[in-house]
Amino acid sequence: MKNNILARHPNDLTIDWAQRVVNLHHPDTTVLNVSIVSVDIGTTTRIRVVVDHDNPQVLPQKWFIKLPSLAWQAKLITALPRLLHTEVRFYNKLASTIPIDVPNHIAAQSKFGIGATLVLFDVAEHSATPSTPSDALTITKATAVVEQLAKFHTYFWNKVDRNQTYRWLAGPVRRLEDHLGTALSVPLMKRGLRLAGKLIPPALHAPAINYARNRRKVMRYLSGSPQTLIHHDCHPGNLFWNESHPGFLDWQLVRFGEGISDIAYFLSTALKPEIRRHHEDNLVTVYKQELIKNGVAYSDIENMQQRYHAHLIYPFEAMIVTLAIGGMMSLEHNYELLSRTIAAIEDHDVFSVIPM
Repeated sequence: MKNNILARHPNDLTIDWAQRVVNLHHPDTTVLNVSIVSVDIGTTTRIRVVVDHDNPQVLPQKWFIKLPSLAWQAKLITALPRLLHTEVRFYNKLASTIPIDVPNHIAAQSKFGIGATLVLFDVAEHSATPSTPSDALTITKATAVVEQLAKFHTYFWNKVDRNQTYRWLAGPVRRLEDHLGTALSVPLMKRGLRLAGKLIPPALHAPAINYARNRRKVMRYLSGSPQTLIHHDCHPGNLFWNESHPGFLDWQLVRFGEGISDIAYFLSTALKPEIRRHHEDNLVTVYKQELIKNGVAYSDIENMQQRYHAHLIYPFEAMIVTLAIGGMMSLEHNYELLSRTIAAIEDHDVFSVIPM
């Protein structure tokens, strides 16, 4: 198939492959060489390449490519819910419409049972800087992210239920992911607690396992408020910066959800605990004010704070599961983010505010 750009391994990223990518939109461009700059293996295999071609005025030469993970643990856990396929669909259907910055895509293709390939502009092409997962943001940067998330959530507020364009985000694949999350919750929680060792206080072990046993009930509670489109994985490693302006990477987990869940995930992972403690109430207020300014009617701030506290359970679970599965994030970053989310759980006694 001449339009097939699917690749499974960095070795597949040849001149012929790059020419097929280019031919999709710029058939008058000739690829001269492909040089791999870096390969990073996590939930996906992420490859930076330099593509020499004869049309740099139209097409970038620095590409960022995502393939299915070469780490068997990550591939096993992401294959059934088709997370990279979801991101491919996001770029093909939604990315150009959302009101916040995401990387431009050159090509995105997936085929069930075969794989998925996403080719993006490398943000470095335009002097933007990607963050790393354990970066600790300043309050100025955190405020900018909160404002952008509010802008994103406002745009899709009440649209997701009325517009069939977005129904695929709640389709069978997403439901399968939710079922898998519930089915694996207890064994992954136990394994994550064991691997975390002294990082997690013993007093949190029993409540964490009890949460895992009641995960389906908790998830129903957390999805019981007005829905919008959410990122669902908004830690520092999924941000890039053009000076002080944030952009958002990695849309594999995009879905319907409550907007404040993105704020909880972001603040608990992106801020050092002492900074979060001092500023989180104000940042939640900034989020509410941005929603109101953009025409969204929301419940009172006290209720939003309660929902914020409840949604802190998910980033804690996400970091535990990441540790339990292995191969999805470097241990250094994983431990740091887990430590931050544990602090948020303890600060707000989260296990007492979710229904178990």
